[in-house]
Amino acid sequence: MKKWLLRIIRWIRNLLLTVFILSLFFVLLYKYVPVYYTPLMLTRSIEQLRSSKKVQIAHQWTPLSEISTHLVQAVVASEDNLFLVHNGFDFEQIEIARQDAAKGKRLRGASTISQQTAKNVFLFSHRSWIRKGLETYFTVLIEFVWGKERIMEVYLNSIEMGEGIFGAKAVAKAHFGTTPDKLTIPEAALIAASLPNPRAFNSGNPSAYLLKRQAKITSLMSKIMPVDFDKPNKKEKKK
Repeated sequence: MKKWLLRIIRWIRNLLLTVFILSLFFVLLYKYVPVYYTPLMLTRSIEQLRSSKKVQIAHQWTPLSEISTHLVQAVVASEDNLFLVHNGFDFEQIEIARQDAAKGKRLRGASTISQQTAKNVFLFSHRSWIRKGLETYFTVLIEFVWGKERIMEVYLNSIEMGEGIFGAKAVAKAHFGTTPDKLTIPEAALIAASLPNPRAFNSGNPSAYLLKRQAKITSLMSKIMPVDFDKPNKKEKKK
């Protein structure tokens, strides 16, 4: 009996060690290598196949230097205005979300850009406590290994921005007929406004609701400090 127990313990130990080494390997790899394909892209491809649609995933990696600073400012303003100063988690927003849930209010997201990036690049999107734990683990890793600038670069290349559309270059071309470096403030704000549900909210054909969110994000963009990765300790103004 003891021998079997020891074998099980060794097997679990070796499994955890293997997972840890592989996770470190891919985090280090993606610090330098573009992320060309993500688990969410695979999920969307499978969904398209199941619904007998043509598999269409639009995505082209683009360096952050070739993406409009307006888009960086817009996603920070709308998704995570403490991005430059937190350690991967916005505990104040997490607590607000917890209190809202306890009161029976509509569930709201409290994930930072770092958490969203960790989930998009390394994990599948199904909800579970295990996935949330892994998301926390990968968030800590990328904050430590990648740094803010690389996290933003990967985020703007991997985030879903429309039906089968991933990343700044694909959405700039599909919805605005331009390149990501030419995105204007209104266009950037529209893209950011669509991110909570990019398959329902089309930034290229905005609804009245999306235009309302665009106006709010544009206003927020003017109130927070410009995103400067060379000065990461600047505190952003609260929303």
